[in-house]
Amino acid sequence: MTAVGVIRGTTPDRRVVIPLLRRLRSGEGLADPLPVWEELRALGDVVPAPWGGYFVTGFEACSQVLRGRNWLVPDFDWQERRPDPSRWREPATREMTRTLSRLNPPVHTFQRRALGNLFDRGTLEAMRPRIAGHVTRLLDRLAAQLRTHGEADFVDTVGDRLPIHTVGQWLAIPAEDYPRILDFTHRQVHAQELLPTKSELAVSAQATLEMRDFFTRLIAHRRRHLGNDVLSGWIRYWDAQYPEDRAAADQTLYDLTMFITIASLETTATLLTNAVWFLTRDPARADWLRRHPEHIDDAIDEVLRYDPPIHLNTRYAADDTVLVGVPVAKDTAVHVLYGAANHDPRRNENPHVFDIRRKGAHLTFGGGAHYCLGMALARLEARVLLGELLERFPTLRPTADPAYASRMVFRRVTSLTVTA
Repeated sequence: MTAVGVIRGTTPDRRVVIPLLRRLRSGEGLADPLPVWEELRALGDVVPAPWGGYFVTGFEACSQVLRGRNWLVPDFDWQERRPDPSRWREPATREMTRTLSRLNPPVHTFQRRALGNLFDRGTLEAMRPRIAGHVTRLLDRLAAQLRTHGEADFVDTVGDRLPIHTVGQWLAIPAEDYPRILDFTHRQVHAQELLPTKSELAVSAQATLEMRDFFTRLIAHRRRHLGNDVLSGWIRYWDAQYPEDRAAADQTLYDLTMFITIASLETTATLLTNAVWFLTRDPARADWLRRHPEHIDDAIDEVLRYDPPIHLNTRYAADDTVLVGVPVAKDTAVHVLYGAANHDPRRNENPHVFDIRRKGAHLTFGGGAHYCLGMALARLEARVLLGELLERFPTLRPTADPAYASRMVFRRVTSLTVTA
């Protein structure tokens, strides 16, 4: 065994976790998961899950799992080794298992290197004016709704729309297709939950069929009308990689295009909406940031730390190992709890306090080989939006608490009513 750190022990009783997991999906837990994270962390840095495996709650332990080469993502090979592999053969589950987020080396290395740095400084600077244009138009729409109705749903008006406009234009996807993409993305994500129900998997299966049809048609059409856009560049590259196997090129193109599109939507939308919620619910906080726009990036990081758009991610042990003093057998799954880690008081003092000037640390974008591809783009979208929103709407305030989708893995704010 290879020791990877010793911080704290763990509780031996798996049953104690069950009511905590139920609370995370309750209305109370969705509105404020912090108390549940704190109780889970109090059980230890590595907490036995009811079905086997472990939850990882401490910042350092989570960091070790995310960055360690001996921790792998649950790919097809791992799924087939499960006692009940049928759980992993659902259409929507298999669809996502082919994407970058569920590939291990060497396949993951090959595909990610081929993409390069998708959002380097030059690319972001080129995208900035277009993002700014989207922000202005969406905030014009928000202003019109506020004038007409006195209030508006920020999620529907701005939060959900800015990410799809950004990635859609980047990939040259027709704007009339954006509502369709948002719709099947919201439904497909059920399959990526920790414990999806049969009904949720059925919804995801239907969404997967629609998603596959859309992106397959998109790639076929683009191949017939190649241009200078990003997707055309990918088609040229992967066709060259598989000159004798068009099916392999098409599969890789589909997996990449589908994943990069939908992965950039809900997580960024949640970041944008959370930022507006945490900033405008306290007028003094929003006023201070308006007068100190140089701290907008600090505010974005604190939003990401305080309520991450993804609450949980899964890895498995490549070999027998020890994680913070707990023996973990090969193939055992561990579930990294981003929120619990980000609120670890050993890493962030007074973690329950939302503090723009904290200069703290978070693991929200992951780490290691699977560090988030779209991190820089999400930050840019949030930066441009907050800069203009704070100036144009100095009295913007929520009229009620946000509403959330009942999920444990992907955090989604379904509505946030605001007024000005």
